Amino acid sequence: MLILLPVCRNLLSFLRGTCSFCSRTLRKQLDHNLTFHKLVAYMICLHTAIHIIAHLFNFDRYSRSRQATDGSLASILSSLSHDKKKGSSWLNPIQSPNMTVEYVTFTSIAGLTGVIMTIALILIVTSATEFIRKSYFEVFWYTHHLFIFYILGLGIHGIGGIVRGQTEKSMNESHPCKCAESFEMWDDHDSHCRRPDFEGHPPESWKWILAPVILYICERILRFYRSQQKVVITKVVMHPSKVVELQMNKRGFSMEVGQYIFVNCPSISLLEWHPFTLTSAPEEDFFSIHIRAAGDWTENLIRAFEQQYSTIPRIEVDGPFGTASEDVFQYEVAVLVGAGIGVTPFASILKSIWYKFQCADHNLKTKKIYFYWICRETGAFSWFNDLLTSLEQEMEELGKVGFLNYRLFLTGWDSNIVGHAALNFDKATDILTGLKQKTSFGRPMWDNEFSKIATSHPKSVVGVFLCGPQTLAKSLRKCCHRYSSLDPRKVQFYFNKENF
Repeated sequence: MLILLPVCRNLLSFLRGTCSFCSRTLRKQLDHNLTFHKLVAYMICLHTAIHIIAHLFNFDRYSRSRQATDGSLASILSSLSHDKKKGSSWLNPIQSPNMTVEYVTFTSIAGLTGVIMTIALILIVTSATEFIRKSYFEVFWYTHHLFIFYILGLGIHGIGGIVRGQTEKSMNESHPCKCAESFEMWDDHDSHCRRPDFEGHPPESWKWILAPVILYICERILRFYRSQQKVVITKVVMHPSKVVELQMNKRGFSMEVGQYIFVNCPSISLLEWHPFTLTSAPEEDFFSIHIRAAGDWTENLIRAFEQQYSTIPRIEVDGPFGTASEDVFQYEVAVLVGAGIGVTPFASILKSIWYKFQCADHNLKTKKIYFYWICRETGAFSWFNDLLTSLEQEMEELGKVGFLNYRLFLTGWDSNIVGHAALNFDKATDILTGLKQKTSFGRPMWDNEFSKIATSHPKSVVGVFLCGPQTLAKSLRKCCHRYSSLDPRKVQFYFNKENF
């Protein structure tokens, strides 16, 4: 019932962005939708294992009872008729002593659907591991859609009536507590006990999954409708380090900072949709994404746009969908941390700030932004060099140099780069980026950074936003907890991470 709800992205975006009753606390919980999705999946796996093991014990008992010739209660109940003309009052699904458990499993509705569901679940779970998702995304994408067979199997699993109980009429005539001990005298003239009748329990699972399935079908119909709307690619920019920037237009497209879209290229794959964070600002008359080569699909897409003499491939877009970064302007102080291409949601935020300052937006609640960008190679910094240069100039002209404090960190460097930077340290601009802010080598010392921020803003609410790996998320989450004051009137850090 719950597994499909966290992936109804339009529903979550609606709750996050348009419902007035959706508080910050609830929105933060909505940001954990994929974590909740995984937890529900783990519980499904656990209870599936319990369910299967229980049935294995059941079928073992069924088999032994059917083969028994000792005249016990179990053997008599196992010999009840399977004849439909006589009412099919059977209790044991194994109809004869020669019938095997395997035969019943693969010829009954419950057994066959159970096998299909179990195989589908194993493939879905094993292909959803982090290694498969990152290295073989296509495998993850296709096998995850086996959930359709799982849901269908779940809906009809109980039709065969393997789990059976005594009928209400039979219960009135032959109560188990009274008649179980005198089973030898069933149907005797002097006995008040009659041979019991059994019936299969009606299927119940469809009642629980019907509403979520309908909701999810509506979600997919909406996604399909939006994906069929024409997308016009207005500009293609090739950046260093195998990154392509696509600027696009689409009728009726409306976005907020930090949101993401799903992109499909039919010429590469008809079914694959990949999420990309929007790097444009809501104030711009186009929307843009930056795509880094990180697998077969992205490499093929970049290669298609690099071919100058061929037609531009058609792109389909679904979205936008909400993320935690939407709340960045709700905090007095914001700390933005991007790792590599994870800088994309913050590019949208920084662009929007630039436009807000140009328009003298007095409703801007944010008073200070700390921006950290961590990259492995120097070429990555060129992706948004122009943006950072424009922001530097804008802040100087408006006399708000202290509004944006940004730090660039290079983790992949050698002695030549460091020596060259040291020789040119006295220059006004950084030799690697051309910006006034010098590039730091190595990774940030987060304890020092958080300590400085807490000291500079002793009574502020600080929103920490990350788009990066899980190891970095753990470090930042710990720092948020460590440097938040126990006094709610003093500095408080709230951690937010991009999940899609």
